[in-house]
Amino acid sequence: MAQLSLSKANTIIKAALAKATEAGMRPLSVAVLDAGGHLKAFQKQDGASLLRFEIAFGKAFGGLSIGTGSRTVEKFAKERPHFVEGLVAASGGRVIPVAGGVLIKNAKGEILGAVGITGDTSDNDEIAAVAGIQAAGFIADGGQG
Repeated sequence: MAQLSLSKANTIIKAALAKATEAGMRPLSVAVLDAGGHLKAFQKQDGASLLRFEIAFGKAFGGLSIGTGSRTVEKFAKERPHFVEGLVAASGGRVIPVAGGVLIKNAKGEILGAVGITGDTSDNDEIAAVAGIQAAGFIADGGQG
């Protein structure tokens, strides 16, 4: 199984925050998880509000939980709320069902991990995550809206 290195995780964070700065986004928090849902790296920009680690982690964890970006989890929350309620309960409350959690895939389509970003709109969080993943040479999967 392919793995996500700490160096690549840090590249993702650096590029995501650079994209946020370039686009004038509000202060972001970025969590990078490995394929097993374990934290690989995290950074929180100055001025980011409370609970941002938990939200960023939950967006990434939610995507990993069902094998697609968290935009799909958000879609399921609207269309199949009973399923997402169960998913949140089964995860011990760790799943945050909104866009901004993006899977990290290699060229073979294998899931290496996920990035969760919070701090701006969910769409902007996702834009920053995709930029970070692509800058590290990986493929981003934000899910289907």
